[in-house]
Amino acid sequence: MKTASMTSPAPDRNLPAAAYKLCADLVAAKPAIYWADLIATALVAYAGFALAVLASSTPLRAAAFVVSALAFYRGVSFIHEVSHLRPQDVPGFKAGYNALIGVPFLVPSLMYEGVHNLHHAKTRYGTVQDPEYMPLGHGALWQVVAFVVVSALAPFGLLIRFAVLTPIAALVPPFRRIVVERFSALAINPLFRREMPTGGQLRLWLWLEALCSVWAVTLVALTIAGVISPTVFWTGLALGSAVALVNQIRTLVAHHWENEGEEMTPTEQFLDTVNVPPPATLPMLWAPVGLRYHALHHLLPRLPYHNLGQAHARLMEMLPEGSPYAQGNSRGFWEVVVRLVAFIRGRRAARPAEIVPGE
Repeated sequence: MKTASMTSPAPDRNLPAAAYKLCADLVAAKPAIYWADLIATALVAYAGFALAVLASSTPLRAAAFVVSALAFYRGVSFIHEVSHLRPQDVPGFKAGYNALIGVPFLVPSLMYEGVHNLHHAKTRYGTVQDPEYMPLGHGALWQVVAFVVVSALAPFGLLIRFAVLTPIAALVPPFRRIVVERFSALAINPLFRREMPTGGQLRLWLWLEALCSVWAVTLVALTIAGVISPTVFWTGLALGSAVALVNQIRTLVAHHWENEGEEMTPTEQFLDTVNVPPPATLPMLWAPVGLRYHALHHLLPRLPYHNLGQAHARLMEMLPEGSPYAQGNSRGFWEVVVRLVAFIRGRRAARPAEIVPGE
């Protein structure tokens, strides 16, 4: 059910067209920025990982762990860009992402490509067919907490996915459909079922699955054999949990989650999504690679991450007074959380008292 806060003013149907007209010159991706950012991020992430394991000082290990976790989080966030880039936009970038981050961290591009585009489909957003949406605003507060906490198990799930399920699926073809449908997407909607890959997508899947499976099995085997120390193994898993937790916390404030499954207009989708622009500074850490401009991204999904800040400033300056664009902005993390909690409590308070039989 759509709420009053999501009802758009009359000019809203013109917002996507007006925004695109103002930002059409910003859609070109700059390969040098993508490559420099990804490589530097990977270097910091792995250096921090090494220091978190090898440093003799506990405070230094802790600091290195935090730096490594944030860097790996930034690196993994590039999977979002990979899902939007065309091959000619930044040649070879998908392979670079998979080599530096995707395969080693067991988050290959196959887990997001073909999934995230469904989240942007005009008729799917916010519905049961959206892999990246849950009607959290219509649930209970404990479900919001569980939504965040359960994400810490992600690295264990990924390890099982590639070290156990992939080999079984290769030996038992009927089981492969289950693995693809239920365990092959970075999705939050438990009802989402993925379609089987075909054609060129299938070839890439097989390569990436094989690489991830070999890596996962080797990692477990070498740890059991004592070649990889328990400290290295568990630090790696802890980093994975930290990355997943930060990402889920970011996801919690990426939308308002106020839709209950109905189709929405493009501007209603925009207004259910959140920008956290400057002067807020912490979003640089918890919403990197342009994710702080999530509402703008839903409005203009072809914009590369490095142009989102410029596009946002331009739209704020040049869109006419009364445009709903400014309504997509929030001052920070807690403002979005407070709105979600208030919405949940308001929904619960508005429910009629349950009639007890016999009264």
